[in-house]
Amino acid sequence: MIYFDNVSKKYAKDAVALDGVTFSIEPNEFVSLVGKSGAGKSTLIKLLLAEEKPTGGHVYLESLDVHMLNRNELPFIRRRIGTVFQVFRLLSSKTAYENVAFAMEAAGRPEEEIQADVPQVLALVGLQEKANQFPFQLSGGEKQRVGIARAIVNRPDIVVADEPTGNLDPQNSWDIIKLLGKINELGTTVMLATHDKVIIDAIGRRVITLEKGQVIRDEKRGKYIL
Repeated sequence: MIYFDNVSKKYAKDAVALDGVTFSIEPNEFVSLVGKSGAGKSTLIKLLLAEEKPTGGHVYLESLDVHMLNRNELPFIRRRIGTVFQVFRLLSSKTAYENVAFAMEAAGRPEEEIQADVPQVLALVGLQEKANQFPFQLSGGEKQRVGIARAIVNRPDIVVADEPTGNLDPQNSWDIIKLLGKINELGTTVMLATHDKVIIDAIGRRVITLEKGQVIRDEKRGKYIL
């Protein structure tokens, strides 16, 4: 489903973010991207979302080269990818329900569909009781659950989580990882970027290790080894 074909990214002559990266991710896989800060994890995600262009190589979503699409085609590709970030990026003036509904409104979904789907997704992430609370009334873990609900409400094929536990305590971190695992079990491909060794070692799933912009390991049941 996702294929990085000899992808390089240079921001300047001496600032090489990625150097000849090649790997693929199959439908319904749970893959962790690991590496120290600056290894290239976030750059890979930006390239997949077409927020950046590669200096060399190609990034494919199925048969589509995402960087060959025009401006009108990009939104349709991006809707197939739900994103979760370390910074929650919730709208402070909207409730949990409204934050999730906003993602559906932006995708042009009808109101009756929004009213049916948002409560179901909030229930999936365990926040049905917090639907009418504003972000300032929620804990960090609850805010991240709203972020995940927003990422999956449009039923994307892929969820990309970029350091989703970076601002959370260990218990909330585990809860978020378990939730991502549950989403994966329901049929969604999950791409997790993290530097949390404890979490990676416990997941026991595929691990792609980056170092200085290169893939140095790709293991089906990997650990965080640097």
